[in-house]
Amino acid sequence: MDSKTATSWTWAAKGMLASLVALAASTSSAAEVVVRIGGLSEPLGQVGCSLFAGPAGFPKDSSGARQLWQAADAKGVTCRYSDVPEGTYAVSIGHDLNGNKRVDANFVGLPTEQWGVSNNARPNLRAPRFDEAMFKVAVDAKEVVIDIKVAK
Repeated sequence: MDSKTATSWTWAAKGMLASLVALAASTSSAAEVVVRIGGLSEPLGQVGCSLFAGPAGFPKDSSGARQLWQAADAKGVTCRYSDVPEGTYAVSIGHDLNGNKRVDANFVGLPTEQWGVSNNARPNLRAPRFDEAMFKVAVDAKEVVIDIKVAK
């Protein structure tokens, strides 16, 4: 192979590599969802974060959600979900003081442990609905930050 042919092949290889890099960048649409929780009354127990991709189970049944548990800290807690594809989501938070991995309630059904959901939706006398707490992760999003203040 002469030097002119080798140079052509080198430029062709560089062009293909650049195209592959651009294609990979354009098809990578996963974002990081960062959930910052504030308002914790005490640094005891754990904080459970649940990322729901649809209304099924929201906000109480986290079995179908992506769950993370962090040690409670009165200064605040952050839950990070990586590789979240484009879509509509909602987050529920529970401050579990007694280690049973759920928000406890009294005999009337009102929570006795702190809780919160995305958009800080807090309807009276019922659990929030998915549509009240939902947010979108756009196709080109790199990071989505959600601030949630918990309360009883």
